Amino acid sequence: MKPVQPDAILGAVVGTKPAPRGQITKKLWDYIKKNGLQDAKNKRNINADDALKAVFGGKKQVSMFEMTKLVSKHISA
Repeated sequence: MKPVQPDAILGAVVGTKPAPRGQITKKLWDYIKKNGLQDAKNKRNINADDALKAVFGGKKQVSMFEMTKLVSKHISA
């Protein structure tokens, strides 16, 4: 897969170096699990900390499907 460039907001979570989209998603999940941000009752929801709130456009909680769409806004080819 071709590397894509995360912007500064997403870069604060996954790093600023270009990486394939799948690798960025993996780093994002590593961050979510390391910080315990997956919702305890509904595992499909992600609770945002301050860094992720910026990525998620200010939302406190998003579904994992919505997360993919929101992250795409912070990636350039």
